[in-house]
Amino acid sequence: MSALLDTALFTEVFVTLFVIMDPPGTVPVFLGLTSAMGAKQRNRAARQAILVAFGVIVVFALFGQQVLHYMGISLPALQASGGLLLLLVAMELLTGKMEEATPSGNKGVNVALVPLGTPLLAGPGAIVATMVFVQQTRVSDDAAAPQFVAIAVAIVLVHVCLYLAMRFANVIHRVLKDSGVTLVTRIAGLLLAAIAVQQIATAVTEFVRMAQ
Repeated sequence: MSALLDTALFTEVFVTLFVIMDPPGTVPVFLGLTSAMGAKQRNRAARQAILVAFGVIVVFALFGQQVLHYMGISLPALQASGGLLLLLVAMELLTGKMEEATPSGNKGVNVALVPLGTPLLAGPGAIVATMVFVQQTRVSDDAAAPQFVAIAVAIVLVHVCLYLAMRFANVIHRVLKDSGVTLVTRIAGLLLAAIAVQQIATAVTEFVRMAQ
């Protein structure tokens, strides 16, 4: 463990959020939602979507614990519900339902904000996962600072990956092609399903320990 950054936690947070938010999988959705835009408008939409998603994630990371405390929700309950939610997201990735998003017909709606920024990028899965990681960090522990730094850096880097994916969406799509994007999405779904099952198993174990 580094004195400045918890590398193990950083890797876990980055991989989890990367799989959930799925930068390669956002390429076809982003291209579809911005199909009527020019190059400059598309770049602006990418920036707006990232800012919205980042803002939503940060707000829940900072104030999510207070909300849980006020509502009397325990960490195992959050982990179990989060695991089930992630499992549903994984099933959607594996079955291709995430690819069924179509451009909005309402021209008065900024698609960069809704549905791209949220809930496609900063969706329930990413929000719950972030809240769980923050909830697990022990504020009174000496290792709290490196853990918080690890979470923050991971969140920033995932959003950087999302921005780069959308910024160069046309190039990425040409390289991967439809079949490549589909393959990456399916692999992401499989990894996310494994993460979800592990999270549920951890929650059940904690429930049993608390009941003893």
